[in-house]
Amino acid sequence: MALAVTCALASSLLYALASVLQHRAAIVQPSGAAMRLGLLARLIRSRIWLLGLAFDGLAYALQFIALGHGSLVLVQPLLVCGLLFALPLGAWLAGGRMTRRDWWGAGAVVVGLSTFLIMASPGKGHAEVANRDWIILFVVTGVVIAGLLIGSRGGGSRRRAALLAAAAAVNYGVTAALTKAVAHLLDGGIENLFESWELYVLAGAGVLGMLMAQSAFQADELDASLPVLTVVDPVVSIMIGAFLFGEGVRFGPVPTTVEGIGLVLMTVGVFALSKAEVVRASATGVPAAPK
Repeated sequence: MALAVTCALASSLLYALASVLQHRAAIVQPSGAAMRLGLLARLIRSRIWLLGLAFDGLAYALQFIALGHGSLVLVQPLLVCGLLFALPLGAWLAGGRMTRRDWWGAGAVVVGLSTFLIMASPGKGHAEVANRDWIILFVVTGVVIAGLLIGSRGGGSRRRAALLAAAAAVNYGVTAALTKAVAHLLDGGIENLFESWELYVLAGAGVLGMLMAQSAFQADELDASLPVLTVVDPVVSIMIGAFLFGEGVRFGPVPTTVEGIGLVLMTVGVFALSKAEVVRASATGVPAAPK
């Protein structure tokens, strides 16, 4: 359990840094490139995007280890902590400092996340999942993602960024479940892994998720997409963990209410942190104004 928590926290930092770097490269791309593989072809020529991709790769490796030793309900919410680590670093890089509002947002994330995890007390669950349950998951999440992608075609750029980010986050929840399954299959040996369908679906879902996330970054400023990505992913993962892997979460009038309050508090904190001046500055490359 300690290894899962440590790897999840380290992964969260690297994911947050990767998002900031990739946003800086994606937002300058033409709008017509969104949701086309050509967008990734353009981005791969950017050194800063490649650096972000390297951070993504390291983060995923740590997430893989975490999911191999812990539950989805535990690991995925901990990825929210990336903003807590990225903010002080972003302040240092941008030449500014965190404001009182930033610290209140950070506190809300910590308290909300702690409240949820302590009250939910998630169980480890099981690693074996029936193909029928996978099919149900793919159909339900596929319909949700398709609806979000269709909805993103209308409205302003911030709406587009938010809906694309939500689609990417739902996809990330699915890829996290597949990652947990692949980590379990790896225990049976490399040969067993390459004979499984989960590995290949994971690879395809990973490319799709990257395309949706980069399109969200390309659409508007980071504060339009990052909060949605950060919040929706763990919420979807919690539901998948409970449904697919039997990772028990405490239910009942009091536990469910407290868990809900914790998630709401965490969400408020994430949205507050995403609007921090140091986040905007590190995403655009413009130094923050001294406080």
